[in-house]
Amino acid sequence: MAAAGALLALLSAQYTARVAGVHPAHVWNLCVVSLCAALAAERLLLVAANWSALRGHPAWVLRLAMVHHPLLAVTGAAGGLAVAGWYARRYRMPLRATADALAAPLALGLAFEQLGALLAGSGYGLPAGPQLKWAVTYWSPQAALWSGTPLGVPVHPVQAYAALAYFLLAAFLFLWLPRQRRMGDVAGLFLMGAGAAIYLTEIWRDPEGRGLLLHGALDAPQIAALLLVLAGAAVLREPKARPA
Repeated sequence: MAAAGALLALLSAQYTARVAGVHPAHVWNLCVVSLCAALAAERLLLVAANWSALRGHPAWVLRLAMVHHPLLAVTGAAGGLAVAGWYARRYRMPLRATADALAAPLALGLAFEQLGALLAGSGYGLPAGPQLKWAVTYWSPQAALWSGTPLGVPVHPVQAYAALAYFLLAAFLFLWLPRQRRMGDVAGLFLMGAGAAIYLTEIWRDPEGRGLLLHGALDAPQIAALLLVLAGAAVLREPKARPA
């Protein structure tokens, strides 16, 4: 599912690049090298963290894609963002327009990634009561091994909540891109929308291993979500008018 989302994001970025006024070939190359960098960073971290298990069972390296953890997301995002910045600078791509072109495809890719997490049992939700008709129950030992997923317990399908939020965000950004007033607005809206989606869906996500702060009032992804919202607000902020 994550691979399908990445492919759809790459294809849709060709359309958004033309709308934003960026060379589609440069956007394609930027996406490919950034994706490779993000995957490499995540896999290196996973191999290092699970080296003892992988030494005894080398074939398990093929299952590492099932692991879903905030630290992996941060590592992958940092690696991908660093390479994207390097590529954009090297080929003198307009940063705001490039960010606008990438916003909606990125939201679409994140939606599919969350659907993949739902199928794999990664990033699972809190236990749900019997009244929750759409709760999901996992039974795969591999989900428990790699993600600590509770087996036989109905839980909130929080990954589906997040996927729905990202799908709605992507649809909104695709529609807004041709109508934006100035470059950078779509990127700012993406940052604020993604931050809001992360913060709200974390309410129903199991807090295990997510870095609880302030006596459990917030977790690390929610802190990151607040930073995304602030970053989006800064991007959307109107520049001060120069005195006459």
